[in-house]
Amino acid sequence: MDVRKRAKVNQAGSSLGILPPGSSGERCSSGKRTEPARLREGVFPLGRSGSFSGSYLPRRWPWQRCVSMAAGLFLAVLLAMAQAWCVNAIHENLLWFSQLTEVEREISFRTECGLYYSYYKQMLQAPSIQEGLSELIHDNLTESKRTINLLQRMNIYQEVFLSVLYRLLPLQAYLEPVYFYIYTVFSLQAVYVIALYLTAWLLAGSWLAGLLTGVWYILNRVDTTRVEFTISLRENWSLPFFALQVTAVTCYLRPQLSALQQKVMVWLMYVTTCCFCLTWQFNQFILLVQALIVYMLDIVDLLTTTQVTTLYLVQVSGLLSVWLLQFCNSMILGSLVLSFIVAALFIRHCQPDLKTGGLLVRLAKVLLHSILVLLLAFIINSLTKKALQLRSDEHIFKFIKSKFALGPTRDFDASLYLCEEAFGLLPLDTLERLAGTLLLYPYVPTVLLLSGMLAVAVLHNLRPKGSWEEEKRAAAGGQVDAFRPDVAYNLLHSVLYGLLAFSTMRMKYIWTGHMCAVAAYGVCGTDLWTLLLKALRCNTKVLLRFIRYAVPVLMIGWLYYKFWPKLMEELSELREFYDPDTVELMTWISTKTPKQAVFAGSMQLLAGIKLCTGRVLTNHPHYEDKDLRERTRQVYQVYARRSPEEVYDILRAVGADYVVLENSICYERRHRRGCRLRDLLDLANGHIMDGPGENEADLVPASHPRFCEAIKTDAAAYTALFTSTFQNKTFYVYRLKKKRKKSGKASSEPGVKQ
Repeated sequence: MDVRKRAKVNQAGSSLGILPPGSSGERCSSGKRTEPARLREGVFPLGRSGSFSGSYLPRRWPWQRCVSMAAGLFLAVLLAMAQAWCVNAIHENLLWFSQLTEVEREISFRTECGLYYSYYKQMLQAPSIQEGLSELIHDNLTESKRTINLLQRMNIYQEVFLSVLYRLLPLQAYLEPVYFYIYTVFSLQAVYVIALYLTAWLLAGSWLAGLLTGVWYILNRVDTTRVEFTISLRENWSLPFFALQVTAVTCYLRPQLSALQQKVMVWLMYVTTCCFCLTWQFNQFILLVQALIVYMLDIVDLLTTTQVTTLYLVQVSGLLSVWLLQFCNSMILGSLVLSFIVAALFIRHCQPDLKTGGLLVRLAKVLLHSILVLLLAFIINSLTKKALQLRSDEHIFKFIKSKFALGPTRDFDASLYLCEEAFGLLPLDTLERLAGTLLLYPYVPTVLLLSGMLAVAVLHNLRPKGSWEEEKRAAAGGQVDAFRPDVAYNLLHSVLYGLLAFSTMRMKYIWTGHMCAVAAYGVCGTDLWTLLLKALRCNTKVLLRFIRYAVPVLMIGWLYYKFWPKLMEELSELREFYDPDTVELMTWISTKTPKQAVFAGSMQLLAGIKLCTGRVLTNHPHYEDKDLRERTRQVYQVYARRSPEEVYDILRAVGADYVVLENSICYERRHRRGCRLRDLLDLANGHIMDGPGENEADLVPASHPRFCEAIKTDAAAYTALFTSTFQNKTFYVYRLKKKRKKSGKASSEPGVKQ
């Protein structure tokens, strides 16, 4: 048996991962390997509890381990409850939520949050669960003139599950539906903290790492979550499950797991992957990064074939399960991650000798292998999308191309994303805040040190392997420590999702939580301290143990001293929800318009109209449908320079009876020139933008005034087609008149059934 095969055989039972020859045991006369002398003497490697530095500590007594385990779990639950309580208290204090009227509470679910919450409300108001599900599957309220399957198009199974649970449990007497909803979301924050706590504990081998992780997560709440402001956002539902999945992967990649423990971890990975994918439409892009991490660990021989195949199949089975639950949603079959996994497994099967040969030969094979995988993945994805006629996610790729100046800069959909701050680069003040809580200082050296150690381990794995005796003699001069696969996975996870966060600010919430766990591992693990103590020539077991426990305790004490008063001050700050114009609009719509009236307007406002009034919409914020994106662009022509006849025909084509115009959009000043909605429409229409500044040479002056401004003049061309029915300081509502068939003159009859 050659050296590489020996290492692979020993990997499952080794506490250090892929042990170097000569360090994992002695050989007896029968040819069988025995335990190292150090293990027989009653000590075990630190790698078993979170280090791969080669240091050893005495084995703990069973009662000590039980007490430590109980204390760690107790603190995990305590921190989780603290996070859930904090976000709930901040949400209450900012809005005075408990004192709001029902319509004010619903308005507080801004933008797409209101749309998602409306389906929870709809399910509760349905005569029965079966009828509620039928209404969602055959919905004709969300998009006028269309009947769509909401369970297929949107990720709203969580709203369905909660509504069913609320109806079945005896909760109605003492808990309002809205509180059941928000308490569930805040409880998921507790799950998130527990998952990060366990990940850090698994990596560092000390629950102090989990404690430090939870403290950092809570103190950096501005950068780790925004759940108190955007309760219903899909990421607030999905990221806790993703964190649990990362914990399960970390545990699965640890050595010395029994067959039963491995099966439990595989099932846990599958369940959490399903929950994550079912609750967020962007799941395919997050899983693609995870698949790339598994691929990189595979080609450098840090994972076994079984581990790689298992992790890939967990992702595939999770996605396909969601595909079935979402009534065969074609967007999942056309996802990049599925194409990549199929390509990676196929090329891996066709190139079995990837891990043989010298260093240059193996590097050449890895390069060729990667090119073939990417090429095949691109071909599979293109053919799948062409066969399924799939264009649901093309706006994402337009955004990516435009972001890196690889595509058209005037595309309306791409510009809509590019002009939002959440999709821009990560602001530098984020790093300043992270440094202020001491999070950034241990994180950076930990990542740098681990990256260097990973590079050494990769070169060691890729170099030519000699005979067993040569390897043993080489190891006698200085043991080469193997790199634990669970540490390697979390390192690449942090680095790749960090790059994603720097490129797109909204993705920082995937990175910053895991960043807390990695930084805590650096503080509470042995690797950084071993390197430092070796450099100072005072590397002793007693000093190492003292430092890795004393430093996190001192850091937690300092964080408590500095931030506890600030946290209490923030929790005591009282504000109040105040939006009388929107309340007035929603009240008027509910009382003065027919129940089947169709409303046109901005995506964000229409989501609130759907929730507060139940009226039919022309468009909405869930953007994962090509036809809907085109319809939205057409409806938004009310803010462009178009003739009243053109706007009227557009609105009538989508079935609109009323159109709501917003001064905050018509006279927008929040965005810079070129990013205001009216500018995006002018550019898409080829018109010169408003205000001082440069315009591209091919843009021409518009032949009509801006519709949202001109309609307020009550000119004859506008009053013939539109009737003003409501207005306040913020909103103007116009009813579309019916055109007379013969004379072409307009009638004052509303275009809806009473």
